[in-house]
Amino acid sequence: MKISTKGRYAIRVMMDLAMNGDEKFISLKDIAQRQELSNKYLEQIIAMLNKAGFLETARGNNGGYKLAKKAEEYTVGDILRATEGDLAPIYCLTEDR
Repeated sequence: MKISTKGRYAIRVMMDLAMNGDEKFISLKDIAQRQELSNKYLEQIIAMLNKAGFLETARGNNGGYKLAKKAEEYTVGDILRATEGDLAPIYCLTEDR
């Protein structure tokens, strides 16, 4: 199974939030600097993770992102499914079949 850069970066973002969050919101800029990712690309990844319900968001000066649940409650599979879609290597193994 091949994982795209979007999936790999999503895992890095979730790990960054888990390690640096401490119940506070972290700005997109801070995550991008620590992970050496572009803000533009990171915005796309954050949107996918937010849509999946993995993140809480806040606007304003102290705004940013934090995990919606405890870090232990997330799995790599969940994160990849949110960004990559179905992880089945061939069509006949998909959940739709």
